[in-house]
Formats: sequence, structure tokens, C-alpha cells
Amino acid sequence: MRILHLYKDYFPVLGGIENHVKLLAEGQAARGHEVTVLVTSLGPRTERLESAGVQVIKAARLATVASAPLSLALPLFLRRLHPDVTHLHFPYPVTEVANWLLGRGRRTIVTYHSDVVRQKGLLLAYAPLMRHILRRADRIIATSPAYMQSSAVLAPLAPHCTVVPLAVETARFAAPADPGALAALRAQWGPGPWLLFVGRHRYYKGLDDLIRALPMLPGVRLMAVGKGPMTATWQALAVDLGVAERVHFPGEIPDRELALSFRAADLFVLPSSQRSEAFGLVIVEAMAAGLPAITTELGTGTSWVNRHGETGLVVPPRDPAALAQASAALLGDEARRARLGRAAQARALAEFDKEVMVERTLALYEGVSRDGVSPGNG
Repeated sequence: MRILHLYKDYFPVLGGIENHVKLLAEGQAARGHEVTVLVTSLGPRTERLESAGVQVIKAARLATVASAPLSLALPLFLRRLHPDVTHLHFPYPVTEVANWLLGRGRRTIVTYHSDVVRQKGLLLAYAPLMRHILRRADRIIATSPAYMQSSAVLAPLAPHCTVVPLAVETARFAAPADPGALAALRAQWGPGPWLLFVGRHRYYKGLDDLIRALPMLPGVRLMAVGKGPMTATWQALAVDLGVAERVHFPGEIPDRELALSFRAADLFVLPSSQRSEAFGLVIVEAMAAGLPAITTELGTGTSWVNRHGETGLVVPPRDPAALAQASAALLGDEARRARLGRAAQARALAEFDKEVMVERTLALYEGVSRDGVSPGNG
């Protein structure tokens, strides 16, 4: 099968959707399919390369407007390609419109990763065409039932959707940690207990709420992995609250150390505050390592991934006191933490493993190709 993935960026650009496209494309190529990824380059020149069996075309970038790279070359490449399946990764209006006008694929699949949250003004202008494009797709992939039901865009299209959860290479996180390396990392961190946050330091991650919870958690320390536009602001907040000595900002860390960090921590906390947190793949990574999670109820996929009382706890967003209460409850009950951690790992391995995702996605392609255009495609 000839498969074409369309998005704006690809590895080594790091991000949730970029990581997903890479994982899915490489998994499909490993199963013998002819896979091409068409994205934009970071500069004014087109790049073509092969990586892990995937043909990657990075079309020359003209400019970037409202976080959307613009490329005159990308539609020209798109017009020359004739895949069996074109797989769009939403939201990125450039490829959505280009495929609608010029795409030559036999079937079109759209993974709906997230609502458009910040560019409300642009969305008003684009919304009618966006809905038309979504209706014309042969099938829409929703990443969780919760997001499909709570999205104002997806809910009316629910009969046209199939749920295929996002995934990670669970074996990388589930593998037993090297005892010596784990002991060394814990010695480097110092005495705990430790809460672990991992993610880009962006407005919707809610790390400020977790920092505000620390004064209510005497002796508890926080490892805030990642960096971003809010890092300096959140460091200043820790100073203002008198907890700077208990909050560590190591920046981004290598993948090997990340897997070890999940083993070194006592709890994983993702205190996201906005619907921009559509799924929370980092929750899956923590779960695969056997670490229970505390997340927030956003009406998105996060509360479907982390099941309250089964794999961790779910609390209201933007509520430092609730974060503190949940953290204290689990830190004070080692047996409960262990039970939740085992259930979390079992769920991650069964539902959110890369091979499961690849198999489900290919089965969807084959079903659409075999049975023809889905209802709603016009």
C-alpha cells in the first residue's frame, strides 16, 4: 500500500504530533508499505531524505503565519504523488486545503489531534471550509472517545469517526531499570518524595498550579522536566512562593534518562489547564513505566487515558488545593500507589502500544479501501 502522511513538521522537530507521525510512518514502513511523509522544511530549501524506510520530503518554507508554515513547493509535490491513502494530521490548514484542491490519493483519512484553541479569529474564517473538508474525508480518526464527544467540531461527525488512540513504544518505558543507574539518579535527585512533571513549558500545561500546591505539601519535591516560553515565569513563581529549593528545572533530558526518571519518581503529575492538552502522550509513558498519574479533568482524552481510581487520580483543573490533596493521599499510601501503578502499566501495554496503533490504523485503511467511501463523504 502507498501511504502519504501530511503535516507541517517532522523529526528532528519535536512535538506530540510530530512524534506520532514518525512512530506511525516508521511502523507502517516496517510492515512493508511504501510510506512518504510530506512536510515543510525549516528553511527556504527543499530537502529529501530516507529515514527508517520512510521517504521524507521537506518542502521549502516561504514564511510562518500564526504558527502555520507556508510553502509554495508543498502543493506542487502533493500534486505529483498518487498514494492509495492520504493521511492528514489535523490541524494544519495548509495541507488540508492543498489536499482538497490538488490531492491525488484514492482515499483520505484525517487524524483529528486537537481543536483549534488559540487562533479563534482565523478559525471563524476557516471553519466552513474546514467542516467541508472533514466531511469529505473517507474517515476521521479520533484519538479518544472523550475528545470525540466533547469537541464541538467532532461531536456532529461522530458517525464518521473511528477511535484509534495514540501510542508510544511502551517496551522502552516498561523495561526493568538498571539498578545501578536508578540508584545513581535517585542519589543525584536527593531525598524525596518526588513529583515528576514532563512537558513543554507552555501556558496550558498548568505547571504553575502544581508549584502553587507545593506549600501545602511539606517536604515534597518537584522535578519539572522540559523547557519553553513559561520556564522563566514559573521559576520566578517558585521563588515568590518560597519553594524554589524544592522545584528543579533540569530542562530537556535524553530519552534514556526520561525512562529512568519515571522509575525514580513517586508520582507523575500532568496538571494541564486547557483543552489544548488533547491526549497527553506523556501520561502513557509514565503509565508504561508503572507510575501512577494525577491528571486534570478537561473533557479531553487525558481522563480517558488515566482512569480515576484505576490507574491514578483525576482532579479539577486550575485547582492547586486539589492537586495537593491528591498527591498527599497517594504519597501517604504506598500499597495504593503500587496497585495503581500495576494497573497503569497493564493498560498502557494493552491499549497504547505502538504496534497496536499501527495495526488498528492499517486495518482502518484496508476497510475504507475495500468497502469504499464512508457515509458523509461527498
